[in-house]
Amino acid sequence: MIVIGLTGGIAMGKSEVAKILASDGIPVFDSDLEVHRLYDSGDGGKLIADIAPAAISNGKVDRHQLASIVVAQPALLGELEKRVHAEIRRRRLGFIAEEEAKGTVMVAVDIPLLFETGAERDVTTTVVVSARSELQRERALKRPGMTPEKLALILQRQMPDDEKRRRADHVIETNGSLEELSQRVRDVVHKIRKGNSR
Repeated sequence: MIVIGLTGGIAMGKSEVAKILASDGIPVFDSDLEVHRLYDSGDGGKLIADIAPAAISNGKVDRHQLASIVVAQPALLGELEKRVHAEIRRRRLGFIAEEEAKGTVMVAVDIPLLFETGAERDVTTTVVVSARSELQRERALKRPGMTPEKLALILQRQMPDDEKRRRADHVIETNGSLEELSQRVRDVVHKIRKGNSR
């Protein structure tokens, strides 16, 4: 089975690419969505209760409270990420195994920090979604609650776009229309299916 590792910086258009893949019948594992599911469950509460007890409410993780704690105690972030990434990886590998057992030919795993966390070792080929930096900034600042300061912090934690592009097997640019994007995605999928992973 071919496993596409889909990644890209904030507001690059990765979710749109994932939607196109899903609409073409390719199962997609969404890491961000899985983190939300984890935090909204008792499992999430148990996972971080010992390092951030004030962020637990009714056994689940209060994301706003957790964000405030991490801002006040930045040293917590490393341990928090280590635990959460390990759990999301476990779930992702479970998803891949389930799809393989069904006989699925191709899946995509949407991993924002693919290269940063070494997750490229779990995939067959890597696809980076990219856009011009000014377009990325414009899109990001339209998001609810986003500020230039918050965006700067997020970008600091992400590998620079040019480094991601250099490491990727394929790059999909999202500077144009949705129709152009759909065609680019399908072209890349066609190349991957043909075994042209570079």
